[in-house]
Order: sequence, then C-alpha cells, then structure tokens
Amino acid sequence: MPSVAIVFTGGTISMRHDPVAGGIVPVLSGRDLLETVPGLDSIATLVPIDHGLTPASHFTFGGLFELWEVVRGALADDDVVGAVIVQGTDTIEETAFFFDLLHAGPKSVVVTGAMRAASDLDYEGPANLRDAVRVAASPALRGAGVVVVLAGTIEPADDVIKTHTSAFDTFKSLNRGSLGWVEGDEVQLVRPRGPRRHVAATRAAERVRLVVATVAADGMEIEALRAAGADGFVVAATGAGNTSPLLLAAAERAMADGLPVVLTTRSPAGAASAAYAFPGGGATWVRAGAMLSGYLGGPKARVALALGLGAGLDHAGLASLLADPAGPADVTDPGGPADATEPRS
Repeated sequence: MPSVAIVFTGGTISMRHDPVAGGIVPVLSGRDLLETVPGLDSIATLVPIDHGLTPASHFTFGGLFELWEVVRGALADDDVVGAVIVQGTDTIEETAFFFDLLHAGPKSVVVTGAMRAASDLDYEGPANLRDAVRVAASPALRGAGVVVVLAGTIEPADDVIKTHTSAFDTFKSLNRGSLGWVEGDEVQLVRPRGPRRHVAATRAAERVRLVVATVAADGMEIEALRAAGADGFVVAATGAGNTSPLLLAAAERAMADGLPVVLTTRSPAGAASAAYAFPGGGATWVRAGAMLSGYLGGPKARVALALGLGAGLDHAGLASLLADPAGPADVTDPGGPADATEPRS
C-alpha cells in the first residue's frame, strides 16, 4: 500500500466555535482530524505531521519556506509517494502556487482544507481529507506538481482561484479548467497538467507590492511604496492590461530605479496583453519594460516575482519565469459528475 505524508497546519478545517471568542478558532490537531475520517488507512499508509495551528491569512514567506522544508523532507522518503498539506482556504491559491514553483520532483503534492468548521452541521472536512489522500496516492497524478483538492475537484496550482467566500465549490480554474475530480473511490482525470513553472529559491523578496488599477488611479500608491523601499511591483490592470497614463508614469519611474514591474489583469480570468496602444494601454506598458505574467493573476504573479527575485534572477530570467509555459488557452469547463461540487458530510 502506498504511503502518504499528511502535514497539518490548521485552518477552518481544524476549527470549532468558541463561545468566549465569539467565533470559530483552531483547536483540532492532526490526530483529531484523522479521527474524523475512518477508513483512511485502506487508501494509504499515513505519515501524519503536525505543523501548528496557523490561520492561512497569517502565513509569511518565511513560514511557507519552513513548511515546504517539512514537506520536502517527507517526500524524500522512498516509501512516500505523495504528500497532503492541510491548511486554511483563505490563501490556498497563493500557497499552493508557492509550493508548485519550488517542487521539482515527480511526487504528488495535494493542498486541501475545508469551507466549514468542525462544529458546523455541514462540515465537509473529512470528505476533503479522504479525497486529498486518494489523489496523493494515485499514480495518475505523478508528475502533476501541486494540486488543490476540495469539493471533489482537482485543480492545478497555477490556475486555481477562490471565487466565493463561503461556497463549497469556490475553487475553480477559470482559464484551463479542472484536471479532474474524485468520484467515490476513483480519481478521474480529464486532461494532463502540462508544463509548469519552476524556480530554485530559498528566500523571497518580502516587499513585492501588488497595486490594483481602478478608476481615477493616479500612481501615488506606487510612488509611496517606491519611496518606502519596494522590491518590485505587480500591477493588476483593468481589462486586457490597461490603466491610466498616470499609473504607467509612476511605474516607469519605478523601472528607471531598476525595480521590476509585472503587468497582469484584475479580471478573474484571461491575461494582460499588448493589444491596446493608447496611453496607459497594455502595449505602452510593455514598451516601457513591464513584464507580462501569462494567466497568473495578481496574487500569483506576486508570488512568482518574489521567489524569482529571491533566487537572484535577472530581468530575462524573471520574464521567462512569469510567462505562461503552456502558451495561450481558451477558457474551458471539462465538467464532471453532477454532484462533484455538492456539499458532502
């Protein structure tokens, strides 16, 4: 039987309502969580590792590197075929991509959590844990890098985003679609993962700033952050990569100081491009030296830029890391079983 390491870090899946605190707080250890999922040992031999009770909104780059070292150490065991990381869902789209950028081996890494606390009647944590272990143990996911598994779907780390604050099926891959789903005892894949980004980093630039373009944006946010010592900027532009000329002018001054600037879109799907050539249009950003990030949205592009700078990449290396390795894509919906995203207990 395959062995799967499962690293517990906290999150909603570990929480119960505390009447004194007036809300849910993390209390369940890894052992407590495993006791909610009878029969897991029939899927894989588990190697449980407790790594604290940290809300996902509290993660830092330093903390993520420490967590990745724990996972990497577990994967170094020849008997372990994959790993599961259990965490809060608030930042899964960033943390899973962080791990995906660092993960160079063929073994599967699955990130999961829950949208409901253990004190809720519709708690789906046990079902997500069971699915995550099944995916991590499956040879079908070998070489697929890091994936996110909740509500029965299997999502690639570089595309998945959280689309709703509380829905069970919140995690979706809006550009290329899900890799597949878990139905009962079966792991069903509808497409391969495809090429992935990778960077050999042991640190991240801590002060990469994400700036979102809005109506009447004047560039003062970039000016203030540049003066405060920013390491670089990711600008989430409107539409296909367009902003006001004032925002571009501020970014140009940052680039003149040697700071890297990445252009993406604030839209949940699609990519920024050089299609528009009016002042502040995507073409003028690219001509000014901004790098495009393929289908990476703002939070993921920030993770890539921070790790790329931490690895010491030059402008060409950063541009290569940010570019979409699979090329353009159409938005797809490969579908799945009718009940794949229904709440489960």
